[in-house]
Amino acid sequence: MSDHDAAAASATYDEMWDTVGRLQEWLVRAQPSRPPQEALLLRMLKLSEEVGEVAEAVIGATGQNPRKGTSHTWDDVQSELCDVIITAAVALRTLTPDAREVFTSHLEQVRKRSLGSGQLP
Repeated sequence: MSDHDAAAASATYDEMWDTVGRLQEWLVRAQPSRPPQEALLLRMLKLSEEVGEVAEAVIGATGQNPRKGTSHTWDDVQSELCDVIITAAVALRTLTPDAREVFTSHLEQVRKRSLGSGQLP
């Protein structure tokens, strides 16, 4: 990856986390006021809802429900997976204002554990 590509990727990553922060703040303003613990738990439950929508889209894309037939496309599955990622990021941001750093550190731990030096076996 060139220095230019690395800088572009870093800017995109920063923009993503800035957007996640703005989404989390918007949700706080837009939703009814709740005790902090309850709001946090509801945000976590939203993630389960989004994962269920991935399952529904996969079932629909493969035509596994005989009553509905092929009701979704693989593009729908991609979209639902993106919703899961966004919802998880917002949930993490709800849990900690340091979500970007927490995620980056965790991703690096997973990379080292799974890929080691970066080369696949």
